[in-house]
Amino acid sequence: MTAAAAPGNPASTPESGPPPAPAPGTGSGPAWKGWAAVCAVALGIFCLITSELLPVGLLTPVGVDLGVSDGTAGLMVTVPGLVAGFCAPLVTVGAGRFDRRLVLCLLIALMAAANLAAAFAPNFAVVLAARLLVGVSVGGFWAIAGGLAVRLVPAHHVARATALVFGGVPTASVLGVPAGTLLGELGGWRAAFAAVGAVGLLTLAALVLLLPQLPPTRPVTFPELPALLRENRAVRAGVIVTFLVVTGQFAAYTFVRPILQDVSGVDTRYVSTLLLGYGVAGVAGNFLAGTRDAYRTLLTVSCCLTVILALIAVLPGAAAGTTLLLAWGLAYGGVSVSLQSWMITSAPAAAEAASSLMVAVFNLAIAAGALLGGLAVDGISAPAAPLGGAALMLLAAGTVRVTSVRRRDSGPKG
Repeated sequence: MTAAAAPGNPASTPESGPPPAPAPGTGSGPAWKGWAAVCAVALGIFCLITSELLPVGLLTPVGVDLGVSDGTAGLMVTVPGLVAGFCAPLVTVGAGRFDRRLVLCLLIALMAAANLAAAFAPNFAVVLAARLLVGVSVGGFWAIAGGLAVRLVPAHHVARATALVFGGVPTASVLGVPAGTLLGELGGWRAAFAAVGAVGLLTLAALVLLLPQLPPTRPVTFPELPALLRENRAVRAGVIVTFLVVTGQFAAYTFVRPILQDVSGVDTRYVSTLLLGYGVAGVAGNFLAGTRDAYRTLLTVSCCLTVILALIAVLPGAAAGTTLLLAWGLAYGGVSVSLQSWMITSAPAAAEAASSLMVAVFNLAIAAGALLGGLAVDGISAPAAPLGGAALMLLAAGTVRVTSVRRRDSGPKG
């Protein structure tokens, strides 16, 4: 059997069939309409990731106001991540034959309503219920939106449009979360949640006005998901790489503050500034990776992160820590868009199913990475977290490399 097409190669595969044709009036329509729709989807991703990560800067004030510990308040981050992981395939299948424009609008409206509910919540139970709905929105929107670029812009612009859509992920870390945290400090945590809800309503308006009708090319069924993993080698490898890279990332990044302080000796006053620099570097990395071959990018990124995480765990000095942190942000910034490109080009006729698998594993790996990193820090020391992350990145690099060799060896002979 001929192996699946390599990431970055849009050719169809025996497992997946020919790529779907763009929806009428989208990729073949006026250029400005397609790019306006892409920008609306990118805004949706930005809003959702901001909403998912917003509690990171508000844990203590929420806990104090509602009478729960910081550990309990941390469930505001854990719950939507886990729910998003499970809901990515569920929403994709449940969307069935509904117009994707309608589904995306409903998911953004749900996110906006959830944040407004949290802003007026009388107790923590209501906040947590609202965060559960945020997880549904994140998992469903990301899984469906990730593969829409091919239907909105001409084929030669798909890579750039996908990079723009996923630019919303690092931009949320750089702009959305810090802005929400600042608003929380100035007007209280409820004001921050209300503001994200209001931005969600504005995003809903943008989607309604700018997205064309996007009828489903084919419905996704539950049996298709395990079948895709079983029959498509490239999709299976992409899921494994997603789990290894994201788990390794969050095993280390969740504890970046104690690593910078204890190993690099960075002054506490400068940690937030350095993390902002990390986010800016991540935005640059996203757009650098978006127009490049996904396979080569992920191989380079995983190798670089292996070295960076190993060095930041053992190399002392604030200058070294700062340099490594910025390199870390630049390298990891290309992960989301490259993984998305890997999955779409591995199964072009089943893009939504492949995307839902990637998004599910991505979000579950965030929780797994934070858990493993916590066990390493508590059981060994702070440097153990990035060292464990480096080991997982090395396994990811090996998986990408093996996938490439198998594809080449099983491909047609000249």
